[in-house]
Amino acid sequence: QVQLVESGGGLVQAGGSLRLSCAASGTIFSINAMGWYRQAPGKQREFVARITSGGSTKYANSAKGRFTISRDNAKNTVYLQMNSLKPEDTADYLCNADVSPYSGSTDYRYWGQGTQVTVSS
Repeated sequence: QVQLVESGGGLVQAGGSLRLSCAASGTIFSINAMGWYRQAPGKQREFVARITSGGSTKYANSAKGRFTISRDNAKNTVYLQMNSLKPEDTADYLCNADVSPYSGSTDYRYWGQGTQVTVSS
């Protein structure tokens, strides 16, 4: 089993910054892609950013130029640096990871519980 634990959320004023972290632990042989999604009250979960094990990144249009995803493979941790935050960024931010638990096994996608980000105007 694999656990993902997010941290770093909180309350920030518009224009401020936050850095989210998500650490994976458990039965892990390798982690391929890791990513961040967010879900605001009454809205569907939406993609924010993704990073492969090789460091290739992809961002939602809403995140481009303001958010930066990175990872530390040695720590099985993915980060999301969020700058120039806006009230519309307010949401529960969830990380995921595509984990191979054993050599040669299929990847399984695991999700964290989420960390709340609130941006005040």
